[in-house]
Formats: sequence, structure tokens, C-alpha cells
Amino acid sequence: MTSRILRPVRAGRTARPRSAAPLGARLPLVAAAVFAAGLCAACGPSSGSAGSASPTTAGPSTQALAAAAPSASATTEASPSASASPSASATAQASSSPTPSRTQSGSAAPKPARTSAAPAPARVPGPGYDSSADAQKQIDAALAAAKADGRTVLLDFGANWCGNCKAADKVFAQPQTAAILGASYHLVKIDIGGNSSANSALLRKYSPSGGTYTMPVLVVVNSSGKVRTDTHATGNPSLTADGINAFLRKWAS
Repeated sequence: MTSRILRPVRAGRTARPRSAAPLGARLPLVAAAVFAAGLCAACGPSSGSAGSASPTTAGPSTQALAAAAPSASATTEASPSASASPSASATAQASSSPTPSRTQSGSAAPKPARTSAAPAPARVPGPGYDSSADAQKQIDAALAAAKADGRTVLLDFGANWCGNCKAADKVFAQPQTAAILGASYHLVKIDIGGNSSANSALLRKYSPSGGTYTMPVLVVVNSSGKVRTDTHATGNPSLTADGINAFLRKWAS
């Protein structure tokens, strides 16, 4: 055993005590003590019975784990992968969006009602009278057309040498009068200025009052062949645009 040599203390100086151990030597001891204390706190008191849960408060390590759990949960909630992506949400909304109105209502949209087009204007014969035409056949065709389209038949008895008939032909050719005739009448022109007995018989059939006829004789007939007016009985209208147009409008309906 080595003996220490005591040196005499000089007068006027005070001896300073040496530290028990250097700092580097003390650190391992402190760390060991802290580690042992943590084990004891984590495992609970040694007096607890085996197999039973420890009622004591969790040690620092347990508290640290418990504190870490909310942060992990918050991280999970904040993570984009934990919730549906915007594209997936948009896809879900698109799949659940309502179908077009036809599927919702269960029936197709109503179709617009069809409107019947106005019938084409009837043909208006040119001036003059055809002495070779079959007048009865023309009248029958006009009556059949009137039944089909609801127009009225106008019989014009005249002659090519008749001045008043030529005046009426000029009015019939005017645009306004021709439009009235085409919209409301089927016009048949019958020559009674020749030697046709058949045409003379037709005149007496539709204008039976007899006597001297003043041409033109205008007879309005409905689709059944019944006479509505006869100018031989009532007198001719003025053979002008105003007179003939007023006559035609009056008997058109």
C-alpha cells in the first residue's frame, strides 16, 4: 500500500479539497441510474402480483408513447392517402349525378303538333272559251276537286265574241283576283256562243230561270252541285276589279 507524503502547508494558503471524481468518470454512473429507474417505472412495483395489470401510473416511457399516438393519428388524418382523392370524389359524384330529364320523367319530350300545309292554289284558266272542250267532264272534275279541298266551283258561261266576257277575263287575270280564285274556287269556263246543244243544256240546268241571258253568266256551285247564286237571276256585278273581287269574296265561304 503506497503511503502518501504529506507536504507542509505554507503559511497564508488555504488547502482546496479535490473533487471526488472527474466529470467523465461520473457520467456512466448517472446514465446507469436513469436507465434502472426507467425499467422500474415501466414494469411497475415488484410487490404486484403476477398476471394482474399494474394500477400505477405509467412511467415516463409509457407517457411518451401515449403522447406519440395522437401525433401519429393526426398525421394519418392529414395524409392525402387516408381520404378519398379529389378525382375519386368527382368520379363518385359523376356516377351519382341525375340522368337526363328523359330518364327522370320516364317519357320522351312531347313532339310539336303537326300543322297541315295550305293546299296549293287551284289552276285558273286563261282568257277565252274552248268550244271543243267537254264541259260536262270539266264540271265533274271541278266538283270532285271541291269535295277534296273544300273549295267552291265557279261556272263562267260566255262566248269569245262577247265584250263583257273579255272584260271579265281581264279582271280574272289580275294578280289579286287570280289569288282569290286560286285560293277559293275551281273555275270552269263554258262556251255558249257556238252551236253546242250540250253546253246550252248545261246553262239551263244551272240557271233554269230561262229567258234572255246576259253574258257572262256566273254561277257559284258547292261541292255537291247545288247552286248558291246565279247572276242571270241576281244580275252581274260590276265587271271591274272591285266589283268582281267583292262578288268572289262574298261567295267564297
